[in-house]
Amino acid sequence: MRVVQEFVLEDIRISVFSWNNKYIIKFELGPMEQTFKLSETDVLDEGDLKVFLTGDFFEKVKLRFKEMGQSFRAEVENL
Repeated sequence: MRVVQEFVLEDIRISVFSWNNKYIIKFELGPMEQTFKLSETDVLDEGDLKVFLTGDFFEKVKLRFKEMGQSFRAEVENL
């Protein structure tokens, strides 16, 4: 597995890997993570992956983390 990029954006750790003819885009926030896989043949240049790190897609990732966190906290409180 080759690391393409790693950085933090708005407290979310973002890692992009190249593995088995796929790009794996992993978003991590606290104990939660979201992972997306994309065929390398769907991307002309690694720079094109930036579309997943900004705009509407990234806003939806943040919203999903908020929903995940609320669900997780609710379950932990019920233990």
